[in-house]
Amino acid sequence: MLILQNINYAHPNKDALFHSLSLTIAQYDKVALVGDNGTGKSTLLQIMAGKIRPQTGVVNAAAEPYYMPQIFGQFNHLTVAQALQVDKQLEAMRQILEGEATEENLSILNDDWTIDERCVQAMDAWHLTNIDLNAKMSTLSGGQKTKVFLAGIDIHQPKIVLLDEPSNHLDMAARQLLHQFVSNYRGAIVIVSHDRTLLNLLTSVYELSKGKLSHYGGNYAFYAAQKLVESNAMQQQLKSAEKALRKAKEIERETAERQQKLDARGRKKQDKAGVATIMLNTMKNNAEKSTSRMKDIHADKVGNIADNLQALRKEIPDVNKMKFGFDNAALHSGKILFTAEEMNYAYADKQLWHQPLSFEIRSGERLALKGANGSGKTTLIKLIQGLLKPSAGKAYSAGAQVVYIDQEYSSINNGLTVSQQVQQYNIGGLEEHEINIRLNWFLFSKEHWNKPCAVLSGGEKMRLMLCCLTISQQAPDIIVLDEPTNNLDIQNIDILTQAINDYSGTVIAVSHDEYFLKEINCEQVLDLDQLNML
Repeated sequence: MLILQNINYAHPNKDALFHSLSLTIAQYDKVALVGDNGTGKSTLLQIMAGKIRPQTGVVNAAAEPYYMPQIFGQFNHLTVAQALQVDKQLEAMRQILEGEATEENLSILNDDWTIDERCVQAMDAWHLTNIDLNAKMSTLSGGQKTKVFLAGIDIHQPKIVLLDEPSNHLDMAARQLLHQFVSNYRGAIVIVSHDRTLLNLLTSVYELSKGKLSHYGGNYAFYAAQKLVESNAMQQQLKSAEKALRKAKEIERETAERQQKLDARGRKKQDKAGVATIMLNTMKNNAEKSTSRMKDIHADKVGNIADNLQALRKEIPDVNKMKFGFDNAALHSGKILFTAEEMNYAYADKQLWHQPLSFEIRSGERLALKGANGSGKTTLIKLIQGLLKPSAGKAYSAGAQVVYIDQEYSSINNGLTVSQQVQQYNIGGLEEHEINIRLNWFLFSKEHWNKPCAVLSGGEKMRLMLCCLTISQQAPDIIVLDEPTNNLDIQNIDILTQAINDYSGTVIAVSHDEYFLKEINCEQVLDLDQLNML
């Protein structure tokens, strides 16, 4: 169905991405492609789709794959029909039905007399009935653009589907539609995603790491279990290697001390025996050669063990190297931080919520804030922060310190370097070496310190934001996370999850990622969709 043989690909700067990579996707395979940011998952998907040509190697596809990219900005100047590549067929059908049954129109339509019907059905299936096919893509939200390209699968009915982060920007209802589609799809499908609910619907996982593919015959839960076994084994190897290195160094030291004692004892005997000077020099040279050979033997042994240890440390996943320094929030658990009493907010004299809000937020709570686009999530966050005042009802705030982390990490100043950014949060006057230690905690080694924030990936900006919070040494009372898992790979989601679970203050999470909400223990839910229902 889709075969990649000995694929080699390098970035324009000549950095190799893949080397002799091979992969076979069968007719009904449902494959997850996972790996850290920067390993080349999106590039590999584009090679499969024929959008990028490898330097060497062969790509054979039994049929043209349907490819959905992660980013849609390049389609903004097109209409929905043009983006879906059905505009010419629809126009040809319209002209034929109006009596213009020309050879050109018939050729363009290519006997596809159901194209119009399939477009209507597909748009309806993905809840896009209010979107005109002639509307510009630039007028659509991120979620609507994603659903448009998912609808394209129903329209074109391909045998091979390649999806790059299809859950991005989708609300819960749309994610459920996507999960249902993937479960029922009869064809080959390859998905790059951080949505673990979606990944668990797939039957095979390929991990892309260091230009190589590793196959795991099961869904994502099976893959994660296998990785845990591998990680535990690696940690055990690391401990054994560290123990062996300590033992080798101890033996090296003991041997050197014993040899020094023997040499000293031998010299005393020789002095008493009155051995001739020339003989003494010969014996001394022989002893030094013997000692040197022994030192070399032990040095080689220690060096080999040290090299093995260093290689093992490089194999340890970065998430296992992370260290977190969140201080506990100063407020005692259970203290009321925010209270809403019949609260509402008006835009142009129209109340945002049909049912006014009444709720409390207490210190230490984990609250999931849910709702479709336009339900008022952002407005509510601003009310909680005190940036807006309610137009009706009451809002009481205890003056809690709130940190808002949006999905674009806008608190990161793109005009600064990594080092300059963290210095903005150094209110406690940490020394430079202490700052550098914390940067290393969050996987920013020396070569990253002068890197402009503007070129950081989403995952890197997230880690930098967490590092800034740690450096501030002043834990906020409330952390608000706005779609935090968008644009993050699974490793960085794990890092964020661990960081949030290390934090004892209040968390408000705006997210459609149910797995993430469960992992950070969001047991309370405020669903604005329910409040907006008449």
